[in-house]
Amino acid sequence: MSSSSLDTNQSLDTRDSQERIAGLFTRDGLTVALICFVGFSLVFFRWFLHQGKISIQHPQDWGHSFVIPLIAGYMVWQRRERILRTPAVIFWPATVPFVLGILMYAYNLFLVRNHMLQGMSMILCLGSLILLMLGARVFRYLFLPIAYLVLMITIAEGIMLAVTFKLQLLASQGSWLMLNLIGSPFDWFSVDIDGNTLMILTSEGETLPMNVAEACSGMRMVVAFYALAIAVALLGSSQWWQRIALVLLAGPVAVFMNMVRVTVLGLLMLVNPKLAEGDAHTMIGTILLVPSLLLFLGLAWMLNRLIREPGAEPERSEAS
Repeated sequence: MSSSSLDTNQSLDTRDSQERIAGLFTRDGLTVALICFVGFSLVFFRWFLHQGKISIQHPQDWGHSFVIPLIAGYMVWQRRERILRTPAVIFWPATVPFVLGILMYAYNLFLVRNHMLQGMSMILCLGSLILLMLGARVFRYLFLPIAYLVLMITIAEGIMLAVTFKLQLLASQGSWLMLNLIGSPFDWFSVDIDGNTLMILTSEGETLPMNVAEACSGMRMVVAFYALAIAVALLGSSQWWQRIALVLLAGPVAVFMNMVRVTVLGLLMLVNPKLAEGDAHTMIGTILLVPSLLLFLGLAWMLNRLIREPGAEPERSEAS
C-alpha cells in the first residue's frame, strides 16, 4: 500500500517536472511570467531609454552600463543547474516591496525627477517580481546578479560633483609628486601645484599649465574598477575574504592608476602641449586604462593563487 502510493507520488512529481518549461514554469505560469515582464518593460521603458542615451553620449563615463547586464546574465548562467533543481513557488509577501518600488519610481519620475533613484526603484521592482514568481529558494541564487545591476545606474550629478572634486585634488597631488620625482633630480623640469592646476616649469623657463579637470578626476575609472572588481570577485573567487579583499583593492588601485595617467599626460605635454587636450587627451587616457585593468587582474590572480584554500594540497597528493 505504502509502496504503491510512493510510486504514484514519484510518477506525479516526474510528470510535473516534465511539464514545467525550463524546469521552472508550467505553461500557465510561463504565460503569466511573460505578461509580467512585458508590463515591467513598458513601465520602465522611459528609464531604459534615458539610460541608454546617457551611455551612448558619454561612453567614457557610462559605456560600461551596457556590459553590466551581460555579466549579470553570465552569473545567472553559472547558477543555472542549482536554479533548475530548485522548485519555483509563488511568494506573495514580495508584492509589498514590488508596490513600494512602483510608488518610489512614480515619485522620482513625476515629482523629484531623479534618474538614479528611478533606477534603484527599477531594481527593487525587478527583484521583487522575480521573488514573487519564483520564491525565496530560487531567489537566493539570483540575488547577487540582480544586485549587481545597480552598477549600471548613472550616479546623480550632485554626488558626482562632490566625489569628482575630491578625486581631482587627489589626482593633482599624486601626479604633482610623481612628476617632481621624475623631473627634479635631473633638473629637467619642476612642477608647482595650485588646487587642481599643475604648473610645469621647463628647464628653458617655459611654463605649461595643466588643469586636472573633471575628465581627469578618475570617477569613471573608479566606477569601472568597482564593477570589474565585483564581477571578478563573484565569478573568480570562492572565498568570501578574497571577494572582500578584491572589492577593497578596487578603489585604491583605480585612484593610483589615475595619478599615473595624469603624470603620463603631464610628461607628454613637454613633448607637445596639444597631446593633453581634446581628442588626443581622451584617446591617451583610454589607452592607459588597459594597463590599469591588467594590473588589477594581476592582483586578483595573485590573491587567488598565492593563498591557497585549506585542504587543497592533500587533495592533489591523493589524486596523484
